[in-house]
Amino acid sequence: MTLRITLRDGEPMIVNGAVLRSIGRTELCVENNVTLLRGSEVMSPEHATTPARRLYYSCMLAYIDPDGAAGHYDDIDGYLAGLVNVLESSEAKAACASFARKAATSDFYRALADCRALIEYEADVFARAELQAV
Repeated sequence: MTLRITLRDGEPMIVNGAVLRSIGRTELCVENNVTLLRGSEVMSPEHATTPARRLYYSCMLAYIDPDGAAGHYDDIDGYLAGLVNVLESSEAKAACASFARKAATSDFYRALADCRALIEYEADVFARAELQAV
């Protein structure tokens, strides 16, 4: 199955652990299995500032470094346990359960999608708490 990707000028991308940056608008066709993250999916360590973001960052590291993925499982388990204990929404708990199933089978790319949902949920919770504090 071929994956077609379009990158904007200067957009970074990680392919099998190598960081690439497009020069000009670039179109790529990926014709085999590869570990791939586009720029919008890449999180820097400075942005891993909340529990859901730390979970995303650890999962991303496990995904882009399959040989070292086992070293990230403890972090993933710890961040996930912390999130599950404080979440109230059944949708957020379902996203955690879905994430856990995917991470347990090393399907980290799809687990990242669940993390993005958790990051959105977390942002909503923080926004509501901030409004209540005012």
